[in-house]
Amino acid sequence: MKLIVDERDAKFVLYEQLKVQDLCRYPKYADFSPDMFDMAIAEAAKLAEKEFYPTNKIGDREGCKFENGQVKVPEAFHRAYRAYVEGGWLAMPDPPEVGGQGFPFVVSNCCVEFLAAANWALLMYPGLTHGAARLLYKYGTPEIKEIYMYKMFSGEWGGTMCLTEAGAGSDVGNLRTKAYRNPDGTYRIEGQKIFISSGMHDLTENIVHMVLARVEGAPPGTRGISIFLVPRLRVDEGGNLVDNDVTCGGIEHKMGIHGSATCVLNFGENGRCIGYLMGKENEGMRIMFDMMNEARLFVGLQGLAHASAAYLHALKYAKERFQGAPVEKMKDATAPRVPIIQHPDVRRMLMFMKSGSEALRSLMYVAAYCLDRVEVAESDEERDLFQGYVDLLIPICKSVGSDLGFRICETAIQVYGGYGYTSEYPVEQFLRDCKIASIYEGTNGIQALDLIGRKLTYKNGQLVKNAFKLASEKLAQFKQNYRLRELTQIYEEAQNILIETTKYMGFKGMSEDFYVTILNAKPYLDLFGDVTLGFLLLWQANIADEKLQKIYADHGAVDTRSQRRLLEENREAAFYYGKIASARYFITQTLTQARGKARAIMIGDTSPLDIPEAGFALD
Repeated sequence: MKLIVDERDAKFVLYEQLKVQDLCRYPKYADFSPDMFDMAIAEAAKLAEKEFYPTNKIGDREGCKFENGQVKVPEAFHRAYRAYVEGGWLAMPDPPEVGGQGFPFVVSNCCVEFLAAANWALLMYPGLTHGAARLLYKYGTPEIKEIYMYKMFSGEWGGTMCLTEAGAGSDVGNLRTKAYRNPDGTYRIEGQKIFISSGMHDLTENIVHMVLARVEGAPPGTRGISIFLVPRLRVDEGGNLVDNDVTCGGIEHKMGIHGSATCVLNFGENGRCIGYLMGKENEGMRIMFDMMNEARLFVGLQGLAHASAAYLHALKYAKERFQGAPVEKMKDATAPRVPIIQHPDVRRMLMFMKSGSEALRSLMYVAAYCLDRVEVAESDEERDLFQGYVDLLIPICKSVGSDLGFRICETAIQVYGGYGYTSEYPVEQFLRDCKIASIYEGTNGIQALDLIGRKLTYKNGQLVKNAFKLASEKLAQFKQNYRLRELTQIYEEAQNILIETTKYMGFKGMSEDFYVTILNAKPYLDLFGDVTLGFLLLWQANIADEKLQKIYADHGAVDTRSQRRLLEENREAAFYYGKIASARYFITQTLTQARGKARAIMIGDTSPLDIPEAGFALD
């Protein structure tokens, strides 16, 4: 089964675009090799195919069940989860000292894509555990880490992040969960959290929650938030698991990811809930944001995974579904029916999905690679540079990944036609499962505010300056390829438009018209995302063109006819031609719209703010 991830394209990004094999020259990854990376990817693909994918539709159909305060996940999930944790996948990129394998994060990210595309709802359980375990690793005391951390990294125990409350969703500073100091240095926790993914389930014996709460007497707003480790079952002084007064009040019935338990959690209803402070009091938001890069990249990967699976399923269907005559014989009633992949409009949709999913894969892998470069940096300047790339990319990964991933799933349904709208085929589930990605871990509107409010202004715009400098250096290289001259010109114009728009956003943000930047934050992020994806695809096209020209030369294909014949016979040549086609389609169809999108932002229209509430619709 090759209907979840294009493994050849994944390896193109790893080895030909990013050259991750060069990471093995650093001491941190000196024990690894490309062969080891390939073995890991092959095993991830096998696990995804044999264990995860078969449970995807089952999980969607059965969903989770809430009975007598307990949550049961689909029974089929248990075997797949055991195979995942027994294979050491949960701690794949983590250091051996915590039971991890120490792989580069970008290689782990590639493996995760296979599993995410096969069954996202199932992957969420260990995915959330990993985020919570890494937070404990960085901010927990040695005593608490000894008790809880190792069992989390092994997958024996689960983990969550508990942020959202009924009156404090995106407005985290309004949370009401309280923490009261105990004489022994622990805290008594009281409050309720909602929309907690993996909050209660039967995959693990215990679940360790990371809970945002306000210590009694702390300042109002986000400045007074702390974060606590709160286990469902607490380990007492004798080493026994005892109830910690954490209960589930119910689970949500959702549009998608039915196999993922989304819970209401009550803490301390009987006054016996004990929490352990992570870091220091009132540092909860800083600590949480420290973990947000991984969490938001994980969600961006969700968009990629669903897009990848939806595209490959639609491609297979288009090759097998016979309907209609060839376009040149449309009026001939006796003409033989052909696969719908031969119809121009279907090809247009497939090219949109292909170029979009490949661009997203490059985006997610590049962000993960930059995280690795932070880890192996040989100077503070190098570390700050790559950390800056990460910080700038994360809101784009999350927002563009989820939005474009959803559009690709939507287009896959269109390729299937009426069948795509039925549950007989999987693409409608991909669409439903994907939609949540634009909402949780900070809505995409919040990602836009993060981009303009934090990332653009950091150190007087240094993050953006560094990014544009890198892009301009690469652009100078691209210009040397005359075969891609038109694409390079379109990209350069779009990049200049983005720079112009960025300056406008900065100017308006410092003026009394600052609300114009807030109103246009999301359109600006979308424009930034378009140019970023265009840059990555143009980069890929230049690599692919060089490889394709060598194949042509090696086979003596010196004219259009012989080259076309070679493309039909040589799979590698066809692959590289396809990479160039992806760049050409995206750049000509998307980046040519940059001027119009920029004009819509810089025209300064404030009609959404000017209209009276009654003007939207009469009650």
